[in-house]
Amino acid sequence: MSSKHIIRTIIVDDEEPARLVLREFLTEHKEIEILADCANGFDAVKAISDLHPDLVILDIQMPKLNGFEVLELLEHPPAIIFATAYNQYAVKAFEVHAVDYLLKPFSKDRLSEALEHAEGHLRKRKSVPVQELVSAAGMKVSPLERILVKDGSKVHIIPVDKIDYIEAQDDYVAIKSESKSHLKQERISNLEKNLDSTKFVRVHRSYIINIERIARIELYAKDSRMAILKDGTKLLISRVGYNKLKGLL
Repeated sequence: MSSKHIIRTIIVDDEEPARLVLREFLTEHKEIEILADCANGFDAVKAISDLHPDLVILDIQMPKLNGFEVLELLEHPPAIIFATAYNQYAVKAFEVHAVDYLLKPFSKDRLSEALEHAEGHLRKRKSVPVQELVSAAGMKVSPLERILVKDGSKVHIIPVDKIDYIEAQDDYVAIKSESKSHLKQERISNLEKNLDSTKFVRVHRSYIINIERIARIELYAKDSRMAILKDGTKLLISRVGYNKLKGLL
């Protein structure tokens, strides 16, 4: 690999021995500057957001936040090399979408090959197709069990069973949970696909409701109704939305 360009790198792995091995292997690559190593996903999100590395070598299976959730919280993901113990099915998806993957345990030569791929990726300045990668790898839990919302330097983890309803706001959604509203940059149609359809129903182009929060439904107009939630919130239900609800209530 050429040493003309320094590649600013962050290591993320919850196991200290794995981080130490990577540090040792990377000392042979003078073009690699290690900015930080992180033992969990929260630290990784903060370090990547603050330090803007060129490359992250990212473990997948970590407590609290896994590697995919770390990517989801980044506005501008850097080049990613996954370090994974996952099976060949997942690895095949990484071959298509990621810069590269390292199947643990990996050798110095295999790491060198991955770094060559990363350098080529960085020269071409390709963007990271985060959603495509997560989807293709089949590792995003579906239906969703929790939703992550980045709020400045904080990360809110919202269990889906705590959600009252979700409201569309252009390219964002407002997630209403426990008397609070959390704004997330995501289209409501994407959330609709990933939520449990037996518990969450798109009752209107602007609303997804947790049906367990519905107290009653009232007639509002000729072709629409109103959902009254247990906290008193009133939300419009379209004719199509009501047809979806009828089979579940």
